[in-house]
Amino acid sequence: MTEESYINKSPGHAPLKNVVAMMALVRKVQARGPHLPNIVVMHGPSGYGKSFASLYAQNKTRAVRVEIGDSWTRKTFLKAILRELGINEPKGTIPDMAERAIELLGEDFNRPLMIDEADKLVDKGFVELVRELAEFSQAPVVLIGEEALPGKLVRVERVHNRILDWAPAQPCDLEDTRHLARLYVPKLTLSDTLVDRVRVQSDGRARRIVTNLDAIAEWARNHGRTEIGNDYDGGFHTGRPPAPRAGNAIGRAA
Repeated sequence: MTEESYINKSPGHAPLKNVVAMMALVRKVQARGPHLPNIVVMHGPSGYGKSFASLYAQNKTRAVRVEIGDSWTRKTFLKAILRELGINEPKGTIPDMAERAIELLGEDFNRPLMIDEADKLVDKGFVELVRELAEFSQAPVVLIGEEALPGKLVRVERVHNRILDWAPAQPCDLEDTRHLARLYVPKLTLSDTLVDRVRVQSDGRARRIVTNLDAIAEWARNHGRTEIGNDYDGGFHTGRPPAPRAGNAIGRAA
């Protein structure tokens, strides 16, 4: 069974194309030859569903997954990895914790380490720590980040040279949007035209599509509807800021 057909037959999950791409990326790095690099990258704009795809892959592969926070340091990063590896209260110096993480990651060469918001690793100057974990453990490493991540990694040559493959996240197409509608508003029947309007107004961003589907569901409840087509007259969340109000509007209201 192919990865795509496997995902399509999994109940309760939308088989989004970025989920399929993520699973293919993970399987590729798991199946690499011993002479090949063990780091792969998925990159793309915010809201394309990269984190959703990584959570799906985590569940299917027992991956160790961490999401970098704005305030994180090297020590915070290593503690988070060790907690995911089963160490409840990680202690020790940074080298001690790195050595322990390498040891635990190396116990299962097939178990991926997934790092979301990986841009921050470069911005904070400790992406070399990831290279160390990857090189000495030989565990598959998946970096997930924004569209600028590849350009940032190019500037860190020792990491860039160790990347096996890149997967650019794609905007949702009509089929993806239909799948999201089936998943998040299963009791509603939406016309193809409305589904495509949702896609266009959402700029193909999965997160925004889900927000707009929720708005349609609320509209449907208020109007007592289960089937909705071109007569939908509710608004869409487009990501564009609201137009500025007239400068004296508040003054007139007062």
